[in-house]
Amino acid sequence: MSESNPMMSSRVKSLFIWPLFGLQIAALIAGLRAVVVDGHSFGWYGPLLSAGSFMAFMGFIAVSGRPRTSKNLPFVIAASAVGIVVTLLGAGIAPAGTRAPLFYGMASGIANFLYVFWYSRLGRRESPLLQVGRELPEFMLETDEGKALRSTEIIDRPTVFLFFRGNWCPLCMAQIREISDQYREIADRGAQVVLVSPQPHEKSAALAKKFDAPMRFMVDPGNRASRRLGIAHDGGLPFGMQLLGYDSDTVMPTLVVTDASGKVAMADQTDNYRVRPEPSTFLAALDAV
Repeated sequence: MSESNPMMSSRVKSLFIWPLFGLQIAALIAGLRAVVVDGHSFGWYGPLLSAGSFMAFMGFIAVSGRPRTSKNLPFVIAASAVGIVVTLLGAGIAPAGTRAPLFYGMASGIANFLYVFWYSRLGRRESPLLQVGRELPEFMLETDEGKALRSTEIIDRPTVFLFFRGNWCPLCMAQIREISDQYREIADRGAQVVLVSPQPHEKSAALAKKFDAPMRFMVDPGNRASRRLGIAHDGGLPFGMQLLGYDSDTVMPTLVVTDASGKVAMADQTDNYRVRPEPSTFLAALDAV
């Protein structure tokens, strides 16, 4: 799915996530209070279903450490659809003037649909520069200590490049942990892992200290490399994260495998930030080269 104005869409999306959390938490608290404390029941089960499914999903992401989800989150969508129906039925039998469950139920359910089918989509067009068999264009990166390196200096063997958004992204962190766990299998194939983010050097240095696997943590200042490759995500940072030292522009999650000569053997250009490639896919690509 492509966006007619990707930049405008990214700016709007950057403002969406925190109100979404606020709405779902408010709906959950209001529903629990109405059902448990005040004794109101049927109409409030709609907001509880919609908000509860979203918060349960977010809790699962936080606790499980999984780097990927299903594309359309059928549990959340089904619960939201049922929640909207229950909300509408409840509105039909509620006393006149009782509008709170209708507001929370409809807003929560619709917000979940927006999260799954709009917010999670990146609206990206696949970069022709990352086609399989094509030589990876040269680009500049920096080590976490600030030393500049050309990509041609880095690629001296088969290489797995992971372009990730930053330490703030829980799915990116889970994907890096997964790759770290697979590092022995990668090294046995004579390959290396290069992790690239536009985040500040000190954040990549702090991240590197968390992993024992000898992966290379590189920085893409100003998104120069990602723009060169056509995978930059302008305005992709959630609003407010700038206060933690991140730039508003980031990179679309992208995994690229090259052979020792720098030719692309695999490129995963996901259009959904929650959908990431399984390790078996890039291990198979390394086997092929």
